[in-house]
Amino acid sequence: MMFAQIVVDVPAGQTDRLFDYKVPESLQGAVSPGMRVVVPFGPRKLQGFIIRLTENTTVKKVRNIDELLDVTPVLTPELLDLGSWLSEETICYQITAYQSMIPAAMRAKAKKVLYLQEEIVHFPVFIQTLFGKRSSIEWNKVPMDKDLLSLIRKEVRDGRILLEYEVKDQARKQSYKTIQVTPKKSREELEGMAGNRAKKQLEALRWLLEHYPETPVPLKQVEAEGGFTRAVLQALVEKGCVVEKTIEQYRDPFKDKEFQKTVPLSLTNDQAEVLHPVREAVGTQTHETFLLRGVTGSGKTEVYLQAIQKVIEEGKEAIVLVPEISLTPQMVNRFKSRFGSQVAVLHSALSIGEKYDEWRKIQRKEVKVAVGARSAVFAPFEKLGLIIIDEEHEGSYKQEDHPRYHAKDVAIWRGRYHKCPVLLGSATPSLESFARAQKGVYRLLELNNRVNNFPMPEVELVDMREELKNGNRSVFSNILLEKLEDRLQKGEQVVLFLNRRGYSTFVMCRSCGFVTECPHCEISLTYHHVNKQLKCHYCGHEESMVNKCPSCDSEHIRFFGTGTQKVEEELTRLLPTARVIRMDVDTTSRKGAHEKLLTKFGSGQADILLGTQMIAKGLDFPNITLAGVLAADTLLNLPDFRAPERTFQLLTQVSGRAGRDKLKGEVVIQTYNPEHYSIVHAKEHDFLSFSRQEMTQRKVGGYPPYFFLALITVSHEDLSQVITTSEKIASHLRERLSIQTKVLGPTVSPIARLKDRYRYQCMIKYRNEPDLTKTLREIADHFQSEMAKDKLFISIDMNPHMFM
Repeated sequence: MMFAQIVVDVPAGQTDRLFDYKVPESLQGAVSPGMRVVVPFGPRKLQGFIIRLTENTTVKKVRNIDELLDVTPVLTPELLDLGSWLSEETICYQITAYQSMIPAAMRAKAKKVLYLQEEIVHFPVFIQTLFGKRSSIEWNKVPMDKDLLSLIRKEVRDGRILLEYEVKDQARKQSYKTIQVTPKKSREELEGMAGNRAKKQLEALRWLLEHYPETPVPLKQVEAEGGFTRAVLQALVEKGCVVEKTIEQYRDPFKDKEFQKTVPLSLTNDQAEVLHPVREAVGTQTHETFLLRGVTGSGKTEVYLQAIQKVIEEGKEAIVLVPEISLTPQMVNRFKSRFGSQVAVLHSALSIGEKYDEWRKIQRKEVKVAVGARSAVFAPFEKLGLIIIDEEHEGSYKQEDHPRYHAKDVAIWRGRYHKCPVLLGSATPSLESFARAQKGVYRLLELNNRVNNFPMPEVELVDMREELKNGNRSVFSNILLEKLEDRLQKGEQVVLFLNRRGYSTFVMCRSCGFVTECPHCEISLTYHHVNKQLKCHYCGHEESMVNKCPSCDSEHIRFFGTGTQKVEEELTRLLPTARVIRMDVDTTSRKGAHEKLLTKFGSGQADILLGTQMIAKGLDFPNITLAGVLAADTLLNLPDFRAPERTFQLLTQVSGRAGRDKLKGEVVIQTYNPEHYSIVHAKEHDFLSFSRQEMTQRKVGGYPPYFFLALITVSHEDLSQVITTSEKIASHLRERLSIQTKVLGPTVSPIARLKDRYRYQCMIKYRNEPDLTKTLREIADHFQSEMAKDKLFISIDMNPHMFM
């Protein structure tokens, strides 16, 4: 007898374990670990993952597996181990870890369905009206009417209506029908089978014999080219003259695009030097983590491509992670142009169906390379030869929701499992990675010069306080405006960067100081000019712009701060001939918009590209000779110890967009804080000096890489409940953890209220605390019942990147 140990799809403390189910005779030999199944769980039916098969069980009454959802496992033995590790490390439920590894289309949900067991005429009129001509109806379509519900309950009790739980996923495969002339039959035989009377059928058969005598042809094509109806072709199928087949078809997000094949470029000495140890590690199947620090424009992508070439030659597979915002068409083009159909692309701009099909290409071993954002790190390859993480310092590699993993940690775990190298690349590595490289935990590789030795762009700092003193109230300093006019005359292109979307940051009354705030979050509303709306960028609350102050009735309501919409308006006013493309979340929300705007800019149909963070990375246009940063201090003023590092990284990335070809590049950084070390070192492109100074600050403050951090956030609609719970947690931690570990708080979160929930947090700073995850899991388990019934929410983040 065989039993399966299954983790079921109920993310809760009581169910976060394996349940034993019997494998029925009909499924013996067909099931294996990593497959999804449907199992009875209490009165319901749920999806679950088989983790192990065993011949013994200690459970007295074992229920049967109901249904198998997969023909082949969707999780490999490696991914099953990885899920278990992830659940431990990030303190999440096992089911949450496993669900995050498969495409959204395969995350099945149970539906309740009512089935009539007798003819509809035998039922009361209420029920007849509800079902109409149907014999079944989904529970969520039933109106919540007390009389109707009690009637249904009675019929279910009497067995005249059956209540079933059905588990279905959204993974619909696309297919099309083809027909083919029946093989191994002569023309005479086929015509005889069709018969002389059916003239249209005979005509269709002769047309097929003439045009497609041996190959299958899509039904739609026959209808279009030959002009035959579906009924005529169906009659030929029934007579056996032609064979009908359903062929599965992938949804191809790139079907309308042509990729020009590219060949490996000849490498500079520096590139060849950094590529050698990576290729060697691939060849000898050695796990090592490399940190490639290469200035912007030093040719890191070509190093990646040639390392992957070696992986493919060795018969292995590669994963390339790029930050979501720099997953630009340019990046995809480079990989598709070099490796063609061997590349699968996984990122959020694809539809659910397209993502599912790209994932299946990997699962079916039809591709060798997966390029994608964070979750592509779980690509189900079984012969991994290399994992590359480009722009490894990017915050988007950290998932901010369960499971709160960092793609870098997962990549290194998988690298160790497959005995393959992991390559982290960046012009401005995170200080944690750089410190590890200096300690010898990672191996440091460096590219200090741009390809063809093009010079780094000259950077000019503009003190906006001086501009204000001189009466300039514009968003643009006089120097930047002059340089913009110069570029327009020369026909060169400009990138302008502002880290805010919308029109203005906030709206304030100049008479009494009232600021419009979100009623659900403790945060000011942002003004969006297009539809004159005030929006909360946290919970989505919207309201119309006010003309009078709600507090004092004054009409002196003014916009403060500057968003991308407002800058676009000012640009149009100051430079009426300039063609401007604005790129932010508002203009790129529609599918394909990102690509269209960049293509337009790349083909010279615009002079100025104005945008938020999404334009800071990965863009490589030879005609950009000026990059402007309109407000370098936006990130500096956030309550986050990484603020100086993020500022330095962003300024370096934006600067790297200019002068990437023969034309010389210039950068103008506007700031109210030109003395700040992150801005001063960004001006000089001096990563080493910045890292030394920032490391000193981190050491004094007790932050990574000198300490590890964990953040616990408690939220609830009742403030007193939040304070009581967070104080209990803090005192429990102080009792359990060593004296060297610091427990800070509880204190109010930087955003004190979000979506009508008050928020408090505790921070743990530690160097060595082996039982920390165990202690944190105990806390989560202790408050489990309160979290289930009382709207209490406790989030535990083992490596926080967001403190808001």
